[in-house]
Amino acid sequence: MHMQVKVLKKTSDELKIEIEGVGHTFCNMLQKKILEDSHVDLAGYAVPHPLASNPVIYVRVKGDVKPEKVLREALERTRDMNKEFGKEFERALKKA
Repeated sequence: MHMQVKVLKKTSDELKIEIEGVGHTFCNMLQKKILEDSHVDLAGYAVPHPLASNPVIYVRVKGDVKPEKVLREALERTRDMNKEFGKEFERALKKA
């Protein structure tokens, strides 16, 4: 998988990034993890044109937290979830 990230907008309470090489599955999962954070005011993603555009993820926070910190923590929770699934999958295979 080839992935590139481009920052489109960065302020003290907003972050907008474009991600090349991912689809709805990744963006939907990341959006859900971002929205788990109580500091998040708004988060979402869009694919401006399905044939010619890369997904754009937007995060707006409230309080003293930086949006990039919220995104990093959401990515960490996503990674932890994938590790846990991997372990459970291996256990299930051994029982099958």
